[in-house]
Amino acid sequence: MKTALETMKALSDRNRLRVVAALMDREELCACQISELLQVTGATASRHMDLLIRSGLVASRKDGRWVHYRLGSDFPSPLFQWLEAELQNDRDIKADRKTLAKITGCKA
Repeated sequence: MKTALETMKALSDRNRLRVVAALMDREELCACQISELLQVTGATASRHMDLLIRSGLVASRKDGRWVHYRLGSDFPSPLFQWLEAELQNDRDIKADRKTLAKITGCKA
């Protein structure tokens, strides 16, 4: 895990926090799904994801021209549990879960 400061910086942005919450609900999301969820351009989503990767909270893998993201193996369990509890009833996160169900074709 990188420093605590890098971790907190990565989580200090609402969109990055939304991505982490989405990855807590879904095993993996591709870059286009993240862009659609956040309603941002691919370049903007990429900048957010780069910071999350550098913090160690998120990992990526390439599959041809597609990039897939998942929670990083360095994601500390206590932080995961705290975020899960804090975000469980957040109105925006609940809306994101519904959007994710449409984007990924899965039930939320």
